[in-house]
Amino acid sequence: MQFLITGYDGTDEKALERRLAVREAHLALGDKMRDAGKMLYGAAILDEHGKMTGSVLICEFKSREELDAWLKEEPYVTGDVWRKIDVQNCKVGPSFLGLRPQHSFTPGS
Repeated sequence: MQFLITGYDGTDEKALERRLAVREAHLALGDKMRDAGKMLYGAAILDEHGKMTGSVLICEFKSREELDAWLKEEPYVTGDVWRKIDVQNCKVGPSFLGLRPQHSFTPGS
């Protein structure tokens, strides 16, 4: 099953600091999930100033229970970055399966 996960960061003054503190761990876990075929796509949500305020992920899990188990170890959850998480079932269109991003995201760029 494929899922669209939208994680919204807290809006307090320490929100970006918490995100940056666990970002490397989040990316490392994402790389493992990508290599295992579970993380299909991911993107940061940016505000009008280019500041990261959330994340959008498309993942593939056998069940919602497997997704929930991943969320229990996701650094943006355990690090109190995502304060609201929306999960929806989705299906990546055949035109986009297997695509790899051409550019990586660097904070502040």
